[in-house]
Amino acid sequence: MPRFVALLRAINVAGHNLVSMAELRNLLTELGTSEPRTILQSGNVVFDAAKKSAAKLEGEFEQASRARLQLEINYFVRTAAEWQAIVADNPFPEAAEKDPGHLVVMCLKGAAARERVAALQAAIRGRETIAAAGKQLYIVYPDGIGRSKLTGKLIEQHLGILGTGRNWNTVVKIAEMLES
Repeated sequence: MPRFVALLRAINVAGHNLVSMAELRNLLTELGTSEPRTILQSGNVVFDAAKKSAAKLEGEFEQASRARLQLEINYFVRTAAEWQAIVADNPFPEAAEKDPGHLVVMCLKGAAARERVAALQAAIRGRETIAAAGKQLYIVYPDGIGRSKLTGKLIEQHLGILGTGRNWNTVVKIAEMLES
């Protein structure tokens, strides 16, 4: 059975969109997935699902979250092979090795247009570096994420696509969980 990862956007942040990981696992089980396992409290789930596309799963999960949890949650689903490619294709291996907490992978709802990525690059006012690859944006925050002007809101405004980010440490934990 194919294995997937689902990333939930903006749950359990500052007391908003509260979802327990047990509740999330139960929801995904009810929707026909097998062995959903969560990582951290920020909404990362590894699961198996038979013969469904990532896009179809996203839609089903979002609809079920509205109906059962009364929450508007965006899901970003990737296959195990896609996640392995995210790790293998990292354009910033030095940052991954030396400062993984400041390397972020932002999973996007679709591929970013080249001209929009260029516009985002031009809008950066700090030392951050970006690289787009398919439905992912890799971002290095050498001076930290908290004070950076390169926010999720700015990224989404320039790219015109929703996204959710995870630091490299979490990306690697998810990759390990997908393999187990």
